[in-house]
Amino acid sequence: MQKKHIRFYIACFLVVIGILACKNLLEEDPKDQVFVDNFFETENDATAAVNSIYSILNATSNAPSFGGVYFSTYWVATGLCSDEMENRLPVTDLDQLDKFLHRPVNGALYEFWSLAYKGINNANFAIQGIPKVQAAESFKNGRIGEARYLRGMLYFDLVRWFGDIPLVLTLDGVVTPSRNSKAEVFAQIISDLEFAAQNLPESYPAGNGLGRATKGSATGLLAKVYLTQGEWQKCVDQCNTIINSGKYGLYDDYADAFRIPNENGKETIFGVGFGTANNSISFWEAGQFNVRLLPKQLTGQIPGVNAQGWQVATQNLYDSYDQQDRRREVTLLTTIKNQDGSTTNVEPHFQKYWDKVNEPLAGNTDHDFPYMRYADILLMKAEALNELNNGPNAEAYLAVNQVRKRARFNGTATLNILPDLQGLDYAAFKNALLLERRHEFAAEGHRWFDLVRFRQLEALVPLAKPSVQPQPFHYLFPIPQGEIDLNPNLLPQNTGY
Repeated sequence: MQKKHIRFYIACFLVVIGILACKNLLEEDPKDQVFVDNFFETENDATAAVNSIYSILNATSNAPSFGGVYFSTYWVATGLCSDEMENRLPVTDLDQLDKFLHRPVNGALYEFWSLAYKGINNANFAIQGIPKVQAAESFKNGRIGEARYLRGMLYFDLVRWFGDIPLVLTLDGVVTPSRNSKAEVFAQIISDLEFAAQNLPESYPAGNGLGRATKGSATGLLAKVYLTQGEWQKCVDQCNTIINSGKYGLYDDYADAFRIPNENGKETIFGVGFGTANNSISFWEAGQFNVRLLPKQLTGQIPGVNAQGWQVATQNLYDSYDQQDRRREVTLLTTIKNQDGSTTNVEPHFQKYWDKVNEPLAGNTDHDFPYMRYADILLMKAEALNELNNGPNAEAYLAVNQVRKRARFNGTATLNILPDLQGLDYAAFKNALLLERRHEFAAEGHRWFDLVRFRQLEALVPLAKPSVQPQPFHYLFPIPQGEIDLNPNLLPQNTGY
């Protein structure tokens, strides 16, 4: 067998073990170092190692209801644990999240933890091995930059979900590590993202880098990290770097942000690719947005459609929009046209990922998961400026009003709705921003993080779910019990669980 074929199968093996391994995700394997020494020789080896990290972001797993890191678990869990989404799938783990009754034994939380750390382990493999490759330093630093961006992203979401977590940076570390402080984890995240921002390209050659992390991806995520930490000026600086680059912008029509041909376009800071239709690096099965979110009544009306309506929008979310806000029309579906010409009213369902032109059958989709869009950069800047100055200034208004202006366009004309924000004090502007983010990013995995950052879980969730009352300890998720059983050094459990 030719050597290149052997190396291809090794790269595939990396991906498979990263997804399917059921042993303790932090367990040391004494063969790892030998594997690193033997694997890395060529530029293709470096690229294969980095691709094994991307594969964890979107790959499906053996779990019956969930999937890869961003396949569904991430945005479903953060949607259910908020005021934007309710569960209609009879799965206990999801019902617990919907009702804020989740405990340490929860399949969705365990799945996210496990797959995120598998991605981190693959990143550590790449970071540790790529320096051994015979290649230009610029090439190696670029691939390491991708790996460090992805590791930083995974750690950022882990620390936001669980608080203090193990910080594993090598393949030959402690078998059962203790939890590091959030401060230590954030310091490493910033280090990873700064390296990525310095070494990643602004873009890739046409057709050769769709779905890959760029300098803008790292800069944008740094902005979100600083926002989360309350480093307001640093957040503004990172946002301005993105804005002033001239490489990003809003589409005139909100609907265009969710057209499959526009993926990796000017509004994408970073997206997780699914399928192969857009020539992305993804090679796993398509995403499950439409199967999960579109009403099951569509299945009988459009031949070939596979829609289950497992998670739905809250009525409170639907009612919170201006009736003519373009984002409500694009995001939510409440009426189905039947084959006989009649219509059926349904509770609000998310339809923003259904590109009716390019994927009329509305089943599994090649639609990317929009991890960060340019609108987030604008709204983060407005939020940070409000905090920095104890009230909005002209720059803050300019940023948020760009987002509102786009929402006035109904596809053919600009309507006289959603007037520019002006004359607000600190608290009123902050509340307006939280509402703007709710309308802009529904079903994109932002809402729980936003409610946590604004400290509004207890106040706002019951307005959408009157029988649900979050508690102060719900600002973190519990450490999965399955991991504690394997590694008692993860104790103590997060307060309240």
